[in-house]
Amino acid sequence: MSENKSVLQPVDAQAVALAKTLIRTARYGALAALEPGTGAPLVSRVGVSTDMDGTPVILISGLAAHSAALRADARCSLLLGEPGKGDPLAHARISIDCMAVEIERDSADHVRIEGRYLRHQPKASLYAGLGDFRYFRLEPRKASLNGGFGRAYAMKAEEILSLSPANESLSAAEAGAIEHMNADHADAVELYARYFARADAGKWTLVGIDADGIDIVNGDRAERVPFPAPLSSGAEMREALVKLVHAARSGLASKPH
Repeated sequence: MSENKSVLQPVDAQAVALAKTLIRTARYGALAALEPGTGAPLVSRVGVSTDMDGTPVILISGLAAHSAALRADARCSLLLGEPGKGDPLAHARISIDCMAVEIERDSADHVRIEGRYLRHQPKASLYAGLGDFRYFRLEPRKASLNGGFGRAYAMKAEEILSLSPANESLSAAEAGAIEHMNADHADAVELYARYFARADAGKWTLVGIDADGIDIVNGDRAERVPFPAPLSSGAEMREALVKLVHAARSGLASKPH
């Protein structure tokens, strides 16, 4: 008699890194909510960014059907992951079981979340200020990661989030650090892209800094560059960015021409 073996793999550091990368680099996703009154599944495409701790964030109109659905029942699911070329099922994706929390306008949370969202989704500035638009944090309860054939993982919320003591201080320093890097150290951002993301030269900009790493974009392409070790305080941010520059410069110099 054959044994009934689980298809799930044990969660390891590689799975955690993949899950966090999928979440941090996502520009859009499929949001599933429950239709008020019927409880029927309601799925819509939404723009996505993250809060400092990695919680997915969406910006939606109060006139949208899924906005009313989330206000009636906060349970929802978010699917993230780019299909890419070839078989779409061969590419990594993550489905996150969430509880939606609406962010009050004029709150400290709103200021922080809007800053991060608009750096990741600059085109959203065209409508973010309209009166009926609201941000929602989609707070994870658990997640299902599919990294490709034979790579399925059941993950806890704490495994996909960045629950760092540095989060508060990083939130206070992030916007200024990003502005400084993009204005005065664009060459460093370019080095991050060329070495860590193996990307061609281009107009790369830094859009996010969190305890686990940085987010850089060039047009519609987003890349994630992890720190060698998570930050434990905001004071470590500058040194971590400098170390990435040195590593990138050294790595590129050692490559054969």
